[in-house]
Amino acid sequence: MRIIDGDCHISPTREGGNSLLVEELIERMDAAGVDMALTWLQPPYIRSRIDESNRYVYEATRTYPKRILGFGWADPHLGIEHAKEMARLCIEEYGFYGVKLNGAQNYFAIDDPNLSLPIIEAIAKLGSRVAFHIGADSYNNTHPYRLAKVAKLFPELTIFAVHMGGASFDDMSELVIDVAKQHQNILLIGSAIRSIPILNAVKEMGAHRVIFGSDTPFELMHVEVARYRALFNGKVKEEEFDLIMGGNIIREFRLGSN
Repeated sequence: MRIIDGDCHISPTREGGNSLLVEELIERMDAAGVDMALTWLQPPYIRSRIDESNRYVYEATRTYPKRILGFGWADPHLGIEHAKEMARLCIEEYGFYGVKLNGAQNYFAIDDPNLSLPIIEAIAKLGSRVAFHIGADSYNNTHPYRLAKVAKLFPELTIFAVHMGGASFDDMSELVIDVAKQHQNILLIGSAIRSIPILNAVKEMGAHRVIFGSDTPFELMHVEVARYRALFNGKVKEEEFDLIMGGNIIREFRLGSN
């Protein structure tokens, strides 16, 4: 079994209190027994440095091609055309597996017709994927019903729902699961969410729709791996656990034996 962490952040600077350089991420992966990590830039960040941070993720994929799976980041408040160009750069030139839009960090509704949808459309036309922060910490901007709207508008687009309605003491996971059951293009990344909602998602949707994520460095990777092992012990078949812990990303990204 290959373990792939579906939610990791790195930064070229020490802007945030938990800032993590790629070398430090690799150390945590080694300690946790994680083979690869889906990796994007780390908030909080200075908006003027978003290009630099995406570039840093790209350089990390070049330095550790068998460990780091790059994913871009676009902020519409820097300008729609800039965000669309950044998405194109990340996908076509950096070879990233998709682009993340964080309505909580960057203060916009993920289905905003002027801020978000033009960027999502550009990503879809490039045949790539999008990830959204879906958390109760930004109830209005990242609400599951907004996720449903995007999924319906772009049925051909694979969407990662990161945190699946958690990232807060509150919990919108039931709504997220209901939305994902109606839209097969949504995959759930179970990071920064309580254990019971993760288990419920697998019970209601199947192991092929749920992905392990640690939210490193905001959580401890080795602890999250241990939590998933304990959570699913005796609850799913071995092959289903393999899907959750890495197989679903291997399938979606067509990683094969890489």
